[in-house]
Amino acid sequence: MTQATERRGGLDERAVLLVAGLAELTVSTVGSALGTVRGLLRRSDAAELAAEAEHDLLARGRLVLDRYASAPPAHLELLARRAAARRAADDV
Repeated sequence: MTQATERRGGLDERAVLLVAGLAELTVSTVGSALGTVRGLLRRSDAAELAAEAEHDLLARGRLVLDRYASAPPAHLELLARRAAARRAADDV
């Protein structure tokens, strides 16, 4: 019975230590992120930096959607569509 009580106390203590460590990590990470944001806001090219970040995020989003959203059309289907488009352009 004593060992069971010690184990429970050990597990409770371990859980408290893990939560405290996670909380400290979160606070330090948020503090670091806020320092980085303050530094970025002081830059004279903040607007350009934000526009570049937006462009990068859009490109990443496009890549992710292209990769996972749908299967690409078959190669021969693409060739047939291009040939039909050329014929239609030549007829006009």
